[in-house]
Amino acid sequence: MAMENTEELSPLRITATVRALSSALRGKREHVHGSGRGKGDRTFPEPEKLWFKESSAKNLRNRDFLSPSTMLNTLYADGQVPPAVMSRVLSLRGSGVLPVAGGEVMGEGLRLRVDRVAAFRAVLAGGITEYLKPSGQREGCVVLNCPALHPKPNPPAPDTLSLGQLRTVLLADHMGAMLRRQGFEVSFCPTLPEDSDVAAFLRALGIDWPTARANWTNDEREERIQKVLESSPYRERGTGSGRRSSGGGGRKAVEEENEGGLRINLKQVFQEEGMLGYDPTLGTCKVHRDSVSHLAQLDLSTADITGTMVTVLHVTSCQDEFRQQQIAVLWRASGAAHSQRHLVCGPVKTPGSHLTAAQYLQLRKGQMKEASEMKYGDKVEGQTWDDIIKVMTSATIRFELLSTVHTSPVTLDVQREGGVSTKGPRGGVFVMYNCARLHTLFDSYERGVEKGLYPEIPDGSQLDFSALKEEGEWLLLFNYLIPFSELLDQSGQALDCEGGGARVNIKTEQICKFLVSLSKDFSSYYNRVHVLGEPLPHLFNQMFCRLHLLRALRELYHSALETLNLPPIRQL
Repeated sequence: MAMENTEELSPLRITATVRALSSALRGKREHVHGSGRGKGDRTFPEPEKLWFKESSAKNLRNRDFLSPSTMLNTLYADGQVPPAVMSRVLSLRGSGVLPVAGGEVMGEGLRLRVDRVAAFRAVLAGGITEYLKPSGQREGCVVLNCPALHPKPNPPAPDTLSLGQLRTVLLADHMGAMLRRQGFEVSFCPTLPEDSDVAAFLRALGIDWPTARANWTNDEREERIQKVLESSPYRERGTGSGRRSSGGGGRKAVEEENEGGLRINLKQVFQEEGMLGYDPTLGTCKVHRDSVSHLAQLDLSTADITGTMVTVLHVTSCQDEFRQQQIAVLWRASGAAHSQRHLVCGPVKTPGSHLTAAQYLQLRKGQMKEASEMKYGDKVEGQTWDDIIKVMTSATIRFELLSTVHTSPVTLDVQREGGVSTKGPRGGVFVMYNCARLHTLFDSYERGVEKGLYPEIPDGSQLDFSALKEEGEWLLLFNYLIPFSELLDQSGQALDCEGGGARVNIKTEQICKFLVSLSKDFSSYYNRVHVLGEPLPHLFNQMFCRLHLLRALRELYHSALETLNLPPIRQL
């Protein structure tokens, strides 16, 4: 009994369940039917391919997990699962493993059904907190470097920032939030002047980028890096030797040296330093003033980090990737030994027009205000609505630029006669609208409590969750609430992968896609089911079970939106 209680307290995990099911189906045998080294041998399947979690509403009507017949045929003669193995699968228990209700072998394979009532109880009565955070906490420090914000040599401005560069900034902001949730210490590079237009522009998008006072300089650090590169063993000798400054220091010395043409053999650096995956055509690089400034900013961002592993993630556009590889190798040549990876973004295309980041923000803000006025009329005025429109505009832009695989191009419709719809599954607006619907639902419930129509929601341990029979209810739990924790784990796991070279590919689009999919399924359920029913005692159990589910869903929205640095909209 004590063992069962321990298992019930462990958060349910899809990965743990699939792993346990695979172990149960394979057993501990080293050899299976048909195994050996002779002609016609069976290929033993990988454990993670033995079972698949179902997700479509159609398949979830008759199964939750499936071991396909093709897999069964590799394990057992004619795909016939021995009774002892079937018994082991059906009696499966373990930490984090979803409870099994039953299973059967059909034409498509071994179908398994989860004990849904027990799963609802475990998640909703056991506390949702563990399902809203990563399954484990990580250690280490990640510096997110955004080349688009570095002076080159002119400071960036909203009117010169391209949409492709804006995409990299939003991606860095999202990654920072994701990695912090996993326990990493996160910092950003470069530091921006606090009174700069670009810092104000980023704040308008809800991005809190680090700033410093306007008269702050990094000259001493730049001079030190310049001197290190001058004496580097990777320096191309015979260059710049006659143009040294005799007495000056700081930026002037840097400028005079670079006029003479200090060059570093980058190919030699990455070959001798074992930097994998760098462009073999990097060759020799002339060190310019803006390069030294970039290196000094990187140096500053890692200066105070001691006693922990540092990974510097350069978030750059595909157009700037070659240049950023030069910077990364130059930094190694200057003595920086930190691990460096490159997260490369595809281009942003706007057929029929050319917009800067500032123009894009103004266009979407105007369209959002117009759409809100059309839907809500004269109510759309005052600070509250200004704040709502700001958040909805930020959500629209983030979902437009972050919902696509980061290496792929994004194509935007930026025709001014177009609009931002507040209806239909159209990304950010749709997600924020459905989050607001949940808040409105609970506001209505609280008013009902105040009027004496409904009692307070009881603790989940007092409820009978067998009342949750709607297929949409299981869909929301099984496809969203239970898997979310493992979704949060993925960005940190991708950084751990070694041997992949300079580039790192992270599924940065998954949170946006998760939220859009969640909103579609929640909207479908909410339009179909009347949650707040008649205030009759015999209906309260089902209503409270549904409110527990939807309260967990509301927290899930908040947790997912937090990784995009978007506050929830509580009313519309």
